[in-house]
Amino acid sequence: MYEYIKGKIEETSPAHVVVDINGLGYLLQISLHTYALLEGKKEAKLYIYESIREDAFVLYGFMEAYERDLFRHLISVSGIGANTARMMLSSLSPEEIRSAIIHGNVNMLKGVKGIGLKTAQRVIIDLKDKLEKEPGDTNLFAIQDNTIREEALSALVMLGFAKNSAQKAIDKIVSQSPDAKVEEVIKQALKMI
Repeated sequence: MYEYIKGKIEETSPAHVVVDINGLGYLLQISLHTYALLEGKKEAKLYIYESIREDAFVLYGFMEAYERDLFRHLISVSGIGANTARMMLSSLSPEEIRSAIIHGNVNMLKGVKGIGLKTAQRVIIDLKDKLEKEPGDTNLFAIQDNTIREEALSALVMLGFAKNSAQKAIDKIVSQSPDAKVEEVIKQALKMI
């Protein structure tokens, strides 16, 4: 089993990347999230998921181990294959998917091409408990609204609230009101915690 591949980027597209390692090119299927993180890089370390079937041997690459872990969770759900999971990770960020599952946001998941109501509900039922028990993405705050999230979390932690519960409240608020100011996020979080 491969853990990661580190090498020179020879070719990229929104759907794949070719990584050269000592003259051998590895074709890795990627999500748009990983594609965005690869932009402008000449070398990269990609975490690998191997899909071995009778008719194909496919490697999926992820810039973040957290994205790969979420991919593994998604494909463990009945009715979600590797291509559907990759489509989900291309349509929504890993943080948005995790938040949608934890908060039971069926509509957000249904917005992904190929995901209907029943599949979205199954994803939430199957993964909600698993994702709640896991720590969030270690890079959770290295996404859009970075400053707002960091400032709100810092303020709540300084006020004596547990980091995990503050983080969950902030995620919920920002996903519902992406344009909210720091003060608004903190006020709403104080009401939720």
